[in-house]
Amino acid sequence: MPSLFSPLQLGTLQLPNRIWMAPLTRCRAEEGHLPGPLMAQYYGQRAGAGLIVAEATMVLEGNSSFWHEPGIYNQAQIEGWRLTTEAVHRAGGHIVLQLWHGGRACHPLLNAGRQPVAPSPIAISGETLHTPEGKQAYVLPRELRDEELPAIVEGFRLAARAAMAAGFDGVEIHGANGYLLDAFLRDGSNRRSGPYGGPIEQRARLLLEVLEAVATETPLMGLRLSPLNGYNAMGDSDPIGLITWLAQRLNQLPVAYLHLMRGDFLGQQQGDVLSPVREHYKGVLVANMGYTAEEAAAAIASGAVDAVAFGSAFLANPDLPERFRRGAALNNPDPASFYGPGPVGYTDYPSLEPQP
Repeated sequence: MPSLFSPLQLGTLQLPNRIWMAPLTRCRAEEGHLPGPLMAQYYGQRAGAGLIVAEATMVLEGNSSFWHEPGIYNQAQIEGWRLTTEAVHRAGGHIVLQLWHGGRACHPLLNAGRQPVAPSPIAISGETLHTPEGKQAYVLPRELRDEELPAIVEGFRLAARAAMAAGFDGVEIHGANGYLLDAFLRDGSNRRSGPYGGPIEQRARLLLEVLEAVATETPLMGLRLSPLNGYNAMGDSDPIGLITWLAQRLNQLPVAYLHLMRGDFLGQQQGDVLSPVREHYKGVLVANMGYTAEEAAAAIASGAVDAVAFGSAFLANPDLPERFRRGAALNNPDPASFYGPGPVGYTDYPSLEPQP
């Protein structure tokens, strides 16, 4: 039976273990959404992960929703990210870049006054976390026209090409948590008519077009989905039906892995989304959200999933796989330092002493 520490074949990569690092927005990019040396140090410290999925990264300029998140749409950002990929590869690790469009979660204060865009003109309730003027209410997004969508698909394709130029081992498409691609997928946020609205196969059209385009630029492509997650005021009338349809449809595309968030941050929407994916999807299945080492080991040993991605545990424990291997205590993450700036609560979490 496979274990947390069994190798895992992912495309042409042989991963040393099944303990993945989930994408974690940390807001440590430099001015101009530029990845810098501090980010390279952070990811290099965590190269013991079976696979690192680097944080959500802007594919197009002018679509910021976190103020200091990184981008991958210009040459300076490519060079900045190369510091990270080189640091991870020097340490023997593997890393993919999560490609992302913030959609209606973007804010005009972060984007030179530009109104955010979405499948339908429905605002997120509540406040955005970070702007130059502190927390602000989300604004009403503008409904994207059908003829605007090819440019977004092209932005993802070019971002994948840029990620390869920066030295990443592949990319993960962010189709989760209420950002643009997820907002098109779920009927709580997609109320449009026409070829990109209505039934599941039409709501999924933009995501599928992005996957087809990105696949031409990278040897390894994954996808993250969150059919139950209510974060960013999201919901769907039939999340099990949605994920079952997608699990079957994704087999027709070169999606090497599906990174599935199994629950709802807000605890409102319940259901088993892992079982239908395991039944229908033929690629590598990676689960995420609230796993302990023991639960992850049991899920992998049973064949329910192929790997588990850890978020806050990796944030506070750069040597998480070694701590799991030794049964060592974990550092507790400090929520006050989750979102930048600087090294405190970022690169200063201690690692275990080497064993003699």
